[in-house]
Amino acid sequence: MNNIEINTFSDLIRKGITPEILFWVGCAGSFDDRAKKITKSFATILNQADVSFAVLGSEEGCTGDPAKRAGNEFLFQMQALNNIEILNGYNIKKIVTTCPHCFNTLKNEYPELGGNYDVIHHTQFIKSLLNDGRLKVQGGSFKGKRITFHDPCYLGRANNVYEAPRKVLEKLDIELSEMKSCKQKGLCCGAGGAQMFKESEKGNIEINIKRTEEALETKPDIIAAACPFCNTMLTDGVKNKGKEDEIKVMDIAEIIKQAYDS
Repeated sequence: MNNIEINTFSDLIRKGITPEILFWVGCAGSFDDRAKKITKSFATILNQADVSFAVLGSEEGCTGDPAKRAGNEFLFQMQALNNIEILNGYNIKKIVTTCPHCFNTLKNEYPELGGNYDVIHHTQFIKSLLNDGRLKVQGGSFKGKRITFHDPCYLGRANNVYEAPRKVLEKLDIELSEMKSCKQKGLCCGAGGAQMFKESEKGNIEINIKRTEEALETKPDIIAAACPFCNTMLTDGVKNKGKEDEIKVMDIAEIIKQAYDS
């Protein structure tokens, strides 16, 4: 992962090159040390599949999702309109992101403010690369592993994307074991709705612990996630149970990257 080629949109446009996609990195993928690994894995996959892509770099701002979920509509619109001005200035059409929060906001809430784009979650894009033969993977070190997949709220119930991440995992000859609360009945990790940034409310159990317990009931080798916030919450849950040496929490991009290398 040391030699990842990543260009900014502005650099490529100056060279007369129009990238196939914009990779929207998001705040977590840019600043959180754990999420940065997901960013690097997906960028590596794009390079391996010979996808022409670019990032906005310092021109990318927060989509405004946390502000909107916390009830600050004014701040959301300020952040959104600034991003839309930049995106439209580059005439960007297709956006891929590793964050379901960014995915949902860009896809569903930017159009009413003048931002109309083809927004794709990275699990959907990886699935299309595999289906088109642009990316080829084998099970490698994952073959036969027992994996359970946690549905991110803003990917699953908010946007009905359930099959793409599962189809990607199935390419690895793994055993996919579903939690009792999955797909349309999935359980939140506890980070959505700006809850990631506030203290927990009173209750009998932390929601991420309850979700982790459901995951552990499937006796997994790996808990697969497709959201940097879910990744953090589930990792904390696994640590709470003292299982961090036995069970890994990995984003699908990390799994595919590792499978490709093996």
